[in-house]
Amino acid sequence: MKKAAVPSILIAVVLLAVAVIAEEQQPKKVPRIGYLGTGSLSASVARMEAFRQGLRELGYAEGKNIVIESRYAEGKLDRLSEIAAELVRLKVDVIIAGGPSATRAVKEATSRIPIVMTQDSDPVGSGVVASLARPGGSITGLSNFAPELSGKQLELLKEIVPRLSRVAVFGTSTNAGNAPMLKETEPAAAAIGVKLQYLDVLAPKEIETAFRAAVKARTDAVLVLVAGYIAGSHRTQTAELAIKSRLPAIYRNREDVEAGGLMSYGVSLTDLDRRAATYVDKILKGTKPADLPVEQPKKFEFIINLKTAKQIGLTIPPNVLVRADKVIK
Repeated sequence: MKKAAVPSILIAVVLLAVAVIAEEQQPKKVPRIGYLGTGSLSASVARMEAFRQGLRELGYAEGKNIVIESRYAEGKLDRLSEIAAELVRLKVDVIIAGGPSATRAVKEATSRIPIVMTQDSDPVGSGVVASLARPGGSITGLSNFAPELSGKQLELLKEIVPRLSRVAVFGTSTNAGNAPMLKETEPAAAAIGVKLQYLDVLAPKEIETAFRAAVKARTDAVLVLVAGYIAGSHRTQTAELAIKSRLPAIYRNREDVEAGGLMSYGVSLTDLDRRAATYVDKILKGTKPADLPVEQPKKFEFIINLKTAKQIGLTIPPNVLVRADKVIK
């Protein structure tokens, strides 16, 4: 008796089922994210946790369906190129740049791996992206540019130091965000009749030198432009020198106040890091960085350290205190 032929459609179904089962049994590639920070690991805990929180909100679990390779320059900006190259060699799928200098280092290291910047004060002016709406290339992310920021900081200094007439501005010219921030500070100072003394801090040992110069010039307060060598692993040193010099100082990052600084007003960096996770998610799902507009800051915070105010013999007016998002007592 002749056997019945197996229908070709049945064969096709069986083969398809076998292929699907084989594919499911293959271990899926877990995306790897590179994170390059300019400061130290200890100084970046809050920011990294915010980034991880953003990933968790999008359904990512570190160690299960995503891996983070984090590297830190420990405030040594000359090491950024070397560390960026290391992340490229690891063949990560996306690189998160934790600051303007980190973004530029990664940009020089690769044009193939997508880059998400967590903050950059002038990404268009510095040539990192073509425009905010259409970044082009392999870089997108978030900008912390806020034109009114320096004006707000100087106004706050004026409120706590009514006689304010001269302010020392600490910056680091090798930091990519320094120039645009200084540019926005100058007209803000002129508007309220304050003279600026710019002091370039190019190495940790120059922090103390800058304070001595500020005291010698009889400045009334200090405005710290960007992190650079001044913050990061040297936040505590900067705060202690400000207290020793009895100079009210205002910073852009809350971490500086938590380390002993007097007060800060600026963009919430943790909010920017949390939002950076959204870019990672979209890129991993196939969207090109060139098609993801650069977003502006949405959240600002004002922090005051009353312990530091007491140490320098300064009384913070009640109308200033009530506007603070956090008061350290």
